[in-house]
Amino acid sequence: MKILLVAINAKYIHSNLAIHSLSAYAQKRLGAGIEIETAEYTINLQTDEILRDIYRRSPDVLCFSCYIWNIAYTEEVVREIGKLLPNTDIWAGGPEVSYDAKSVLARLPQMRGILKGEGEQTFAELCEAYEDVESVRGIAYRNSAGEIVDNPWREPLDLDDIPFIYGDVDGDSEREGYAGWSMFDNRIVYYETSRGCPFSCSYCLSSVEKRLRFRSIPLVERELQFFLDRRAPQVKLVDRTFNCNHEHAMAVWTYIAEHDNGVTNFHFEVAADLLNEEEISLIESMRPGLIQFEIGVQSTNPVTLQEIRRTMDFCRVRENVARLKKAGNVHQHLDLIAGLPFEDIKSFARSFDDVYKCKPDQLQLGFLKVLKGSYMEGNKEAYGLVCKSSPPYEVLYTKWLSYRDVLELKGIEEMVEIYYNSGQFAHTVEVLERKYDSPYQMYKELWQYCDEEGFLGVQHKREARYGTLLSFVQQYFPHDTEETREFLIYDYYLRENARSRPHFAGEYTVEKEFLRKFYEREETERRYLPEYQLYDKNQMRKMTHIERFERMGKILLFDYKCRNPLNREARTCMIEEGKEERKR
Repeated sequence: MKILLVAINAKYIHSNLAIHSLSAYAQKRLGAGIEIETAEYTINLQTDEILRDIYRRSPDVLCFSCYIWNIAYTEEVVREIGKLLPNTDIWAGGPEVSYDAKSVLARLPQMRGILKGEGEQTFAELCEAYEDVESVRGIAYRNSAGEIVDNPWREPLDLDDIPFIYGDVDGDSEREGYAGWSMFDNRIVYYETSRGCPFSCSYCLSSVEKRLRFRSIPLVERELQFFLDRRAPQVKLVDRTFNCNHEHAMAVWTYIAEHDNGVTNFHFEVAADLLNEEEISLIESMRPGLIQFEIGVQSTNPVTLQEIRRTMDFCRVRENVARLKKAGNVHQHLDLIAGLPFEDIKSFARSFDDVYKCKPDQLQLGFLKVLKGSYMEGNKEAYGLVCKSSPPYEVLYTKWLSYRDVLELKGIEEMVEIYYNSGQFAHTVEVLERKYDSPYQMYKELWQYCDEEGFLGVQHKREARYGTLLSFVQQYFPHDTEETREFLIYDYYLRENARSRPHFAGEYTVEKEFLRKFYEREETERRYLPEYQLYDKNQMRKMTHIERFERMGKILLFDYKCRNPLNREARTCMIEEGKEERKR
């Protein structure tokens, strides 16, 4: 029997941990008596390309991994491949089909069955007893009479029983059943050390899984070393609340701090209010860029937090985020969700301002997605919650938030993505913030301006975004136009070693003679650019930029060889005649 496990990812850089985990577990349990292949595609491909590849493989059993971002595309593939391979049994698994398995099977007659919830053991038993699936727990299936049968759910596994998919951590070989490291070149590597979540947030499916389990630390350490030895650029841990267990979190963070290879970055989803003194002290000692945090705040409205059953001490979040920001070595990404119960537009604006004032490296303004099987879905009527009928089931309006409000928040989201999260306008936006009591109001006015000028919904070059911000200031704060222009130039050259001068910057005012003398002197003295020992004056001139800032009263050198590892800004040196000062 030939089985094909299929994942359709959102982007090529993504990989699917689930299908490789199912394959590795089944082959470990069943041995060589089963033929399992995996295939990963993206939703950006034409469906014909996927159909052609699956058809050429001609599996006896075809299994799809289903998530909110790929379910519509996957269902299209299922309907068409069912015509091309009528004798192939089609199964599906994943969160998007687990909690309404019977309705999925009812609308997709091409499909034989659904694997519900955690799939490794279920898939292995299904492979082992394929001709007699009635006793397999954790599935819903269509029997020989065409009736849909929904078997009981399965108890969760011990995480140590699940193979490490990337290779053999006890040797250099890549045994049969493992995906192999080479398959993940140029892709984000996903890894899990725990399953389940201690919290019960009503919008999240992790709250459905009540049993929180951890992979043993000795095993985790060997697997982390596997990544470190191969100098993986980034390892993204998919644990829902990584630091919910202090001992486990400390063991992992201590290991990666002590074995840091100077390259690999580890991404964690954490509850910032749970970070304690021991953990923060350890994190503060780490190499900048070794770890990064995603922190779900969602709302700062206490009534909303109580209703969605979310436990959070925002004062503690604010303190810990501020302390880590001061340390300057951890990229912090904070999340908000619009559309939650008891949060109207004014309440959300307060939540936005509260989180924005924490100055995270990124602020993600997301919109509530009403997931099948979640507590939130069961309370839609009570909340007056109306969402889109198709995935990702995003909120349209609620009892508290109108569709007009949602459109405003979409505009705020776009402005935040462009002018805050990009990091390209950091210093200009910081100056602009001082003109407003509310950051939310600033982004609202910027959105309204862009909307009135027809700038929204259009792909603009990066340089044009600078010009838009300058023209906004010209209209709202005309006396600050030239100051803003200087900060925009500063932001631009912090990121960009541009050979051609951007239009918004105006005329270049550094004299050619000044540049000639500076680089000639630097070729011998290396006073400002000691890291450029191997380069001559002409090479140094191409690899750096000098800019005069009249209002600041400074001449700055931008050094692109030495960048901040977190925000990628160039190092700057202040150059003054008669008094030269270097600033790192």
